Amino acid sequence: MNSIDIFKALSNEIRLDILTWLKDPEKHFNTSSAYVEKKGGVCVGDIQEKANLSQSTISHYLSMMQKAKLLQSERHGKWTYYRRNEETIKELEKYVREKL
Repeated sequence: MNSIDIFKALSNEIRLDILTWLKDPEKHFNTSSAYVEKKGGVCVGDIQEKANLSQSTISHYLSMMQKAKLLQSERHGKWTYYRRNEETIKELEKYVREKL
């Protein structure tokens, strides 16, 4: 776990929102759990629409979060779907609890 990359990624309100939204995609996106499971996450376009930001900004945010290993992605054709990386989030929780 690279704590510096993680804390940089978490230092933005929208990126924090994205993690929250992806924790419960059915609640925050117009999608079903079966669809999310089949696709492996939520489509970039849906995340962009919810965040109300440009595609390039959202792509940068998602890339940053993926580099920090907070997100995982899965490609289906021309679409990319994102989900939380629960393993990294658990490691972060342990890091905060034990080291900070």
